[in-house]
Amino acid sequence: MLKKVLLSILFLSIGIVCFTTFAGSQSEKNTSTKAAPAIDPKAVVTPAEINVPAGEQTKVEKNSTNKGPEDLYSQVELFSYTLSTIMSEYVEEKKPKDVIYGALTGMLNSLDPHSQFLTPEDYDELKTDTQGKFGGLGIEISIRDGLLTVVTPIEDTPAWKVGLKAGDKIVKIEKELTRDMTLSQAVKKLRGEPGSKVHITILRESEFKIHEFEITREIIHVQDIKDPHIITDNIAYLRFVEFREDSYTQMHKALLKLKEEGATALILDVRNNPGGLLNVAIDISEMFLPSGKTIVSTKGRHPAQNTISISHNNKNEFADWPIVLMINEGSASGSEILAGALKDNKRAVILGAKSYGKGSVQSVIPLPDGSGLRLTTSKYFTPSGVCIHEIGIVPDIVVERIYPKGDESAGDNDEEAETKDSLKTDKKVKKDKAAKEIFEKLELEGIDDPNVVEKRKREEMTKKRMVDDNQIQSAISVIKGIRVYKTLQTIEK
Repeated sequence: MLKKVLLSILFLSIGIVCFTTFAGSQSEKNTSTKAAPAIDPKAVVTPAEINVPAGEQTKVEKNSTNKGPEDLYSQVELFSYTLSTIMSEYVEEKKPKDVIYGALTGMLNSLDPHSQFLTPEDYDELKTDTQGKFGGLGIEISIRDGLLTVVTPIEDTPAWKVGLKAGDKIVKIEKELTRDMTLSQAVKKLRGEPGSKVHITILRESEFKIHEFEITREIIHVQDIKDPHIITDNIAYLRFVEFREDSYTQMHKALLKLKEEGATALILDVRNNPGGLLNVAIDISEMFLPSGKTIVSTKGRHPAQNTISISHNNKNEFADWPIVLMINEGSASGSEILAGALKDNKRAVILGAKSYGKGSVQSVIPLPDGSGLRLTTSKYFTPSGVCIHEIGIVPDIVVERIYPKGDESAGDNDEEAETKDSLKTDKKVKKDKAAKEIFEKLELEGIDDPNVVEKRKREEMTKKRMVDDNQIQSAISVIKGIRVYKTLQTIEK
């Protein structure tokens, strides 16, 4: 009887490993990339889509460093022996499913920080990531140098409001060390019922300080396009928060409205944009590039996974607009595709700080029991052939962010501030003073409609924030400089 059980386990193990190996050769057709998680749940590779032609498979096997099927099967035998030993000798009886799931988790975690095994529950959770509404803190996370890292806090979310920053290392969640946590495990611990609290400990390497945060979870509503308006001299400004399913439609609509209002230049702000859907990043890049220009290329293990995305834009609605694209250390994945495409095609000036450096593409492969694999299947390259994975994009003009005195977002290492509480008090006083000035201005204009007052208040506060943002002011100067240069060129002709 034991022999039959061991034989069954052996066949099961061979089937699992063979399926995993086979799935690794699938061609990446519908994918998305963002820092964490980086997958469109609709971008699923089905078994019918992952077949590799026999000739290509033979070529890969010849060029691979392993010893072929014989070596694979000998390792499967080792796996089967270990599995059967655990099932018969471990101090506590374990369910086969739990042991197999644990083995698959370790197998995927050994590949890279972005590949992972998804339990049926994890797979269902993944479907919430591109809907723009979910419960949690409002942060994008990844694993960098073995540590759980904040890629960026999403604006106007609990994480943003308490002061979490891109690059913060999450060392504890509810007093539990995160060093051995997977991304999915961390996400489970960070998400919860709206209104509940979670305590996290972060290391901010730029300050060599440990910070403690207690954050109240909320339903996270993500608005992709923010603050579209004309700043000055027909220079439009638009902040782009994340690459989601309807981002292209939202952006195109916003740009057309700005054009109707007289915009002739654009400052596109993707600072702290963690990326999202690969196809959306390509579509938005195409919006600014003429037909025939290369947007991005992907290269995988097999030739069938190598793709080149070319612009087919024949409308050129914004072809004559000078563009400044703003990036920082929180700009990742889709943001870097956009930045790389515009930079290499000399279509925009890139301004700000070096980006995050997330240049790999993941595919979701469903498994028969409702679980799945989130597998890195290729890396993407900018039009000039550069892979920015773990390197990032260096701006054409490097401008570090300088925060106004007393702005809490500048961190707690302000030498002129005695305590964190004093920073908060100072910031509140400044906000109250600004709000008072705005209300006095509206009163002079005779505006007393509460809805109009609130709208105008937001507009005025946004304008003030623009004035205080040294990177935006630098972008305005660059746009004006481009205009002067074009004028001189016209005069010479």
